[in-house]
Amino acid sequence: MSALIITERLQIDDELIDVTFARSGGPGGQNVNKVSSKVQLRFHLDACTAMTYGQKARLREKYPGRLTDDGCFLVMSERTRDQKQNLDDARGKLAAMITDILVPPAPRKKTRPSMASKRRRVQDKKSRGQLKQSRGRVDDH
Repeated sequence: MSALIITERLQIDDELIDVTFARSGGPGGQNVNKVSSKVQLRFHLDACTAMTYGQKARLREKYPGRLTDDGCFLVMSERTRDQKQNLDDARGKLAAMITDILVPPAPRKKTRPSMASKRRRVQDKKSRGQLKQSRGRVDDH
């Protein structure tokens, strides 16, 4: 295998990715108990020097369930019955997740409600209050 290429400037070395295979669940016919086609990728996030601290933090924040206690990022694939295709799929998933967090989110700009929206809100509150007021007890006098 070669390095996992995310962008032209970001590549993850194979030394940072551990691959293990296991028996996959689901249909498989006679080979289901013989072939280990499920792929489990462990990406050593803490040891990666190609990613910045902010990128690592965003990856941890966006996918907290994929982190292990030893600081690895876990990706699995058992989509097909073929080990090679599942390996390619898992590498693609990891690349997509990393690509997704490369650009930091734009900071939120504080906005204020317009004067017209404030007036509409107060008017709606008044009309609602009048409607509830009219539901009161009716006097017979």
